[in-house]
Formats: sequence, C-alpha cells, structure tokens
Amino acid sequence: MFATAVPTTKQPQDLFAGILDLKRKLNAVILAHYYQNDDLQDIADYIGDSLGLSQAAANTNADVIVFVGVHFMAETAKILNPQKQVLLPDLNAGCSLADSCPPEEFKKFKEAHPDHKVVSYINCSAAIKAMSDVICTSANAVTIVNSFPPDQPLIFAPDRNLGRYVAEQTGRDLLLWQGTCIVHEIFSEQKLVALKVKHPQAQIIAHPECEPQVLRHADFIGSTTALIKFVARSEASEFIIVTEPGVIHQMEKVAPGKTFIPAPPNNNCACNECPYMRLNTLEKLYQTMLNRSPEIILDESIRQQALKPIQRMLELSNK
Repeated sequence: MFATAVPTTKQPQDLFAGILDLKRKLNAVILAHYYQNDDLQDIADYIGDSLGLSQAAANTNADVIVFVGVHFMAETAKILNPQKQVLLPDLNAGCSLADSCPPEEFKKFKEAHPDHKVVSYINCSAAIKAMSDVICTSANAVTIVNSFPPDQPLIFAPDRNLGRYVAEQTGRDLLLWQGTCIVHEIFSEQKLVALKVKHPQAQIIAHPECEPQVLRHADFIGSTTALIKFVARSEASEFIIVTEPGVIHQMEKVAPGKTFIPAPPNNNCACNECPYMRLNTLEKLYQTMLNRSPEIILDESIRQQALKPIQRMLELSNK
C-alpha cells in the first residue's frame, strides 16, 4: 500500500540543484531505471535494469531511497530495506505486467499445481513475490531456472514471453502464467522487417519480453543492461532497438557515433515508450523529496515472505 501524497509547493528555478540539495539533506540515494526520461537518468546516483537496481537497493547506506521507476521496483527496495524510507515520485507509475497477475488468481493457480516451485519475474507485486520460491530478472532468469533440479516442475510467472524464451534456452517445460508487458507485446513484426529493409546493415537487438515472432529476427537478445553492453562492443554502427527507447540514452553514452533506431509498435506512435515509466518527472522527483511523500509502506508479513525469494535471487546472481 502507499502513503497519501501531500500538496505540492513552489519549486526552485534550477530543479537539478534543488534535487541535489535535498539529496544531501536527506542522505538520500536516487535510483532510476533505464526506461526513464533522459534528465531523470542524468540526475540518478545509479541507473540500471531490475537486477542492478535490486542489488543497489540492497547495498545502499542511504537513509532515504528515492526510486525513479515503477511501484514494483520501489516495493522491492522497501522489502530489502524495511528501516529505510522509500519514496516513489508518482503513485500511478504502475506496471501492466504486474497488473496482469492478480494475487488471488495466482494463489488459486499455484494451489492447483502443488508439486511446482514458483519462479517469478521481478516485474510483479510484493504479494506475488511472497508466493514465490525465487525471483528472477531478464538478466538472470536462465541461471535461476537452471538452479533447480531438472525433474523439478516449475511455474514461471508472470511474463509468458520471457518464460517461453527461458524455456527455449534451458530446455525446461515451464508452466507459464499468461501475463504480458504492453510495451514489449505491441512491437510489429511487419514494421520491424520493413525497418530492416530500410537499414540493411543495422543489427536488431531485442528484449526477451518481446513476442516470439519479433525475437526470431533479432541478432542479439538480452536484458537492458546486456543490450547496452552489446552495442558498446559490437563492430556494427547501426542498431534497431526492440525495447523501451529510454535505453537509447545510455547507448549513446557508451557508443557515441553509432546510430540507434527505435523499433515501431503496431500503432501510430513513432516509438514504444512505457506510459507508466514516463509518469515520473523532475518536478515530481523534487516534490516527493521535499514532502517525503508518497512513501511505500508494506504489510510486514508480506514483506518478510517476499524477502526470502529476493534474497535467494541475489545469492544466485552473486555466485
């Protein structure tokens, strides 16, 4: 659950300076996902994908964690840091994938398969994490699944596309919850092929949350961090990016001079921005730090149950 926001107050002319001043006063750390707007990435202390952000949240010495992302990410930070204040600039910054897995429905699904262990993608609510045996991210999902004995039946939730990709990579017969991400499921195979025809030298790189008909055209598939590292080391000079285009900001930093083309979705938009991620702004970041609200507050029993599978993920990821 979330604390109620308080009324806003006047903002300084220089928001960057104002945010940095509040950060010092609060002994705060600002964590931001790669899918945020450029200015939010630039002011963050740490920018990363879900795995990196979880690791940063687990290791911070700050008194206040300001999570510039979506609410399941801020929940994860609170699960790992019960004594710290965790702030989220916009309570409406949710996640379509997390919403696609209602806890009560998933509870029934799990109970119908009592012999299965549950591997849940981190893009889920604290309640789903609490029902899981281990959490994974797109960066470590294959490693996590392979940590179980080959004969152990597994449920993979909530993303069916990532689950299908992991099943192919591991050879496991995973029981998939049928959830999806609105950003990654809407990419158009037809438009992607047409874009490749216009840019025949470009390499197509994609996130594994994309649908199979899109992934089959990819030269490289990986987490957001893996995609950034790939463009930095690749000899290619042009790339078609099949994930949320916020990641291009970091790609331009690590590979200056290279060209990055966002893949078009199956609608009239020019690119495929996550509407939830983009709810966060510099103005909201300043206000949430000034007012120390909205704050993430979790039921302690849920938090403790959700902590164990996250810790298990971090242990397996650090090996």
